[in-house]
Amino acid sequence: MAAKYVISKTSNGKYHFVLKAANGEVILSSQTYEALDGATKGIDSVKANGPQDAKYQRLTSKKNEPYFTLLSENGQIVGQSEMYSSERARDGGIASVKANCGAAVEDQSAPKPAA
Repeated sequence: MAAKYVISKTSNGKYHFVLKAANGEVILSSQTYEALDGATKGIDSVKANGPQDAKYQRLTSKKNEPYFTLLSENGQIVGQSEMYSSERARDGGIASVKANCGAAVEDQSAPKPAA
C-alpha cells in the first residue's frame, strides 16, 4: 500500500483528514473542517509545508510524551502527530511525513450507497 491522505466525515458532519504511511499507520491528523474544501486546502498546506523542517514544532505533552505539530504558511497548526515513546521515534514520524506528504488523496467522506 502506498502512503495516502484519507478524508472522512465526522459524526457531527464536519471533515477531517489523516496522512497514512505505506504501512497504514497514521502519521498526521488534521483539525476538523466545516466543509470538504477546507480539508482539501489543509492537505494542500501539508503538501506545501511538509518538506520544510522549520514548519515542525517538536513538543512534549504534559505526560512527558514527545509529539509534533506541522504549521501552515500563516503559522496555524495544520496537523498533529500521535504521542511517541521517545524523541527519536517522534523524529522518525517527522521524517515519515516529509517523505510521504506528496501522497495521493482518498476521499471517504461521501455517503456509501445502499446495498
